[in-house]
Order: sequence, then C-alpha cells, then structure tokens
Amino acid sequence: MSTVKITEEQLQLVEKLGLVFEGPGLQPAAARVAALLVVSDTLELTFDDIREILNLSKSATSNAINLLLNVHRIEYITKPGDRKRYFRSNLARWKNVMKEKFMDLEKTNSVLKEVVDQRTPATKEFNQSLEEMVSLMRFMNQQIPRLFKEWEKSKS
Repeated sequence: MSTVKITEEQLQLVEKLGLVFEGPGLQPAAARVAALLVVSDTLELTFDDIREILNLSKSATSNAINLLLNVHRIEYITKPGDRKRYFRSNLARWKNVMKEKFMDLEKTNSVLKEVVDQRTPATKEFNQSLEEMVSLMRFMNQQIPRLFKEWEKSKS
C-alpha cells in the first residue's frame, strides 16, 4: 500500500492536467502518470506509488512509465541501499526541454523546406500551403529566442 497521500482535489487536477497532456498525443495512462508527477506534493514516486494512486494495472503503469522515459517527460533516480526507482517529472527542466523542442522544430522545418524544393509544380495550391508553413516555422524559429531573452529580462 502506498504511503503517499493525495487529496481528492489533487486527483481531480491529475485528471484535468492528464487531459491537457493527452492533447499533444500522449496515451491516457502516460498522460495521467505525467500529471501525477506534477501535481503530487511528493516529487519522487515509485512504480507502486504510481500504480496504486492511479489504479492502473502493472502493464499499463510500466508501459506509461517507459513511454514517458523515452520521450524525456520523466526521469528516475535511485537511492543508496534501496533497489526501487523513484520517478519524477522533468518539468523542473522545462527550459532545456523547450530548447530541445525548438531544435526539433528547426529540424522539421529544414526537412519540409527540402520537400518544398522537390515538389512537382503540378500541385501549386498544396505547394503554396507548404511554403507558407515553412515560412511561418522559419519566422517562429527566429522570434522564439528573442522572446525568451525578453522574458528572462522581465524577470530581473
């Protein structure tokens, strides 16, 4: 039995945040695990804590944790003398995660630009839409670092 306490209000927040996390494509169980690790007052939870709090099967818990580890949404630590893994959210590293996402956006845009360059002229309307998307992504890649610096300045 888990010794981690979570209130009914926190469980409702886990559900609410889980639905938000599902939006970008996370599976429901993985979204709830990610949400739990943000909402819980205990920042590091074991496999059994997660499974019991969310009332998930062992396989659903394992699959969710592995997915979240693979996409770097969570990480784990170990403690000396304890064989358990303690999972925690990577949300505290959000700046690094966002920078990685921006780099991914840049890579995607680069490949899409290559696609635009090799497209047949026969699909003019589609090509124009694709070119607009590439243009917007290029613009975003130029503006986001500036916005981030402005935000950093505004904090001081």
